[in-house]
Amino acid sequence: MSTSAAVTPSATGAPELRLVAEPHDQAGAPKRLARSGRAAVPGTMAAPRIVPVPESLAGLFPWQGMRRGSVVSVQGSASLLFALMSTASAAGSWAAVVGREDLGLLAAAEAGVELRRLALVPRPGVELAAVANALLDGMDLVALAGVERLTQAEVRRLTGRARQRGSVLLPLGDWPGADVRLRCERIEWSGLGDGFGRLRSMRMTVRAVGRGASARPRVAVVELAGSRALEQPAGQMAGPLAGRTMEDSPRIVASPKAVG
Repeated sequence: MSTSAAVTPSATGAPELRLVAEPHDQAGAPKRLARSGRAAVPGTMAAPRIVPVPESLAGLFPWQGMRRGSVVSVQGSASLLFALMSTASAAGSWAAVVGREDLGLLAAAEAGVELRRLALVPRPGVELAAVANALLDGMDLVALAGVERLTQAEVRRLTGRARQRGSVLLPLGDWPGADVRLRCERIEWSGLGDGFGRLRSMRMTVRAVGRGASARPRVAVVELAGSRALEQPAGQMAGPLAGRTMEDSPRIVASPKAVG
């Protein structure tokens, strides 16, 4: 049975998680996530396990996707986060977003995110690190806002937890030692005329840099077609999803290029 999820403070003040859908596979058995960042192949070097990303963003990653057990920081745009989650959730991955009260479910749905595989913890309170740590045990992707509130020790523990459990941690801010750092550096809208019309598309310029194989900076220009709600203020994105068309969900087009 599919339901939506969000986390709100309980009567005791502790954060409470409400899942958008229970993690069961099609056969009804509880979903079990891969816990290792690498898949062992007898007689060969172990290849990394990858969480898929849109084709236009794949070139920003050394393995053409987000390696399980890694940390990928995301800055500059909620649309960039939605784009990363859209392909992954469509492929069956489960995701959680912690600490974003203004996250619009309509915007996420129009970006292609599977809401039945999304959990929200909008107000984790003082338990930010504990909530993220718990979600890394059972989710493929965990996006974490408010990272500036974490201590260095908590940052190290969460990095280690993601590596141990084979999840991808997506800090929404600066994260020391992130494997890949993604930043939306420019957003351009098209579709509006001289004071009238509708927003038809949005173009993002995304820069990636990181450690090791990701040390060389790369840039991708990503066009989201039909993304009229992606960057609207939270109040405008709120509301029931019933009756809303999904015909103009974003289509990712363009390809990344190396810089320098």
